[in-house]
Amino acid sequence: MACIELFRAEKLPVLQNRVFFTQATALACTKGDIVLVQDTETGLVFNSAFDPKLLGYDVDYQNEQACSGIFQKHLEDITAILQPYMQGLSLIEVGCGKGYFLEHLKRSGYQVVGIDPAYEGPNPDVIKARFEPSLGISAEGVVLRHVLEHVPDPVDFLADIARANRGKGLIYIEVPCLNWIFRHHAWFDIYYEHVNYFRLDDFYRMFGTVHVAGHVFGGQYLYVVADLATLRQPNVGGDAAVNFPRDFLAGLHRFANLPKAEKRRAIWGGASKGVIFAIYMRRAGIDVDIVIDINPAKQGTFLADTGLQVSSPTDALQSLRPGDDIFIMNSNYLDEIVTQSGDRFNYLTVDRNEF
Repeated sequence: MACIELFRAEKLPVLQNRVFFTQATALACTKGDIVLVQDTETGLVFNSAFDPKLLGYDVDYQNEQACSGIFQKHLEDITAILQPYMQGLSLIEVGCGKGYFLEHLKRSGYQVVGIDPAYEGPNPDVIKARFEPSLGISAEGVVLRHVLEHVPDPVDFLADIARANRGKGLIYIEVPCLNWIFRHHAWFDIYYEHVNYFRLDDFYRMFGTVHVAGHVFGGQYLYVVADLATLRQPNVGGDAAVNFPRDFLAGLHRFANLPKAEKRRAIWGGASKGVIFAIYMRRAGIDVDIVIDINPAKQGTFLADTGLQVSSPTDALQSLRPGDDIFIMNSNYLDEIVTQSGDRFNYLTVDRNEF
């Protein structure tokens, strides 16, 4: 396998969405390196330094975004995409997380079974396990939301799903968009548990039949509905080279040069982006005082590697002064955050290159 190296990062937490209940365990979290490369034969981009043995998903993995009304609207948008293709079909959601979207599908009339080792709820239709073909379940459609970026050998993983599904059926895939990451210089969106980074063209090379494809969530995610029977090994066709931005870390350098006024600095968003953002900021010598998250499961816990404690909006906003800096990890939530915080602070949307 011939690869072209694109980017390196050292000693990042292997599970940035694992919650830690003490600062000591957060500081001592398992870390790994990132060597982002592109395979010149398949065109796929992945972390060649990834070691799956370092990862283990369980109930302490918290990545539920549905606490936000903005994200709930996103899930409504996904349901609308699914409707013309999967309404009335039996479904399997591989990697259903805490089950929020699965429950949403059930309320929308779908017959759906979920699979996820991190599931915590009482739903008897969720299998608390990693997906394996030996589970012996199949359906007319498969939903795979934000899973494929986490698994080594994504084409082999899709082939396992196809075999388990008797080589047929539709599949909906949703993953972060690599081109959006590059376009927005989103260095805080490159992290260890995402071993793969996809562009839309990758899926047209993976599947002979793609029924619909596009971008959602402000362009941050891409999606396809494809025919599992047409899965194939991708080969580079045309110009599939990745144009990695030379100034990828420019935003971090701008943050380091912000005026050092007597302000407190907060991060709003204690999930993946916030964890990596906090690490790079600390390494650049930039202090962060507070981390805010609306997910109750994260509040009171500590971020991997930096050991920063996560606060609820109510608690955090009481300790901030008007005009203090709030770094917003995802501009999709800007209006929601401004409203919730009373429009009293200096809001810095880190993915808009506004500095």
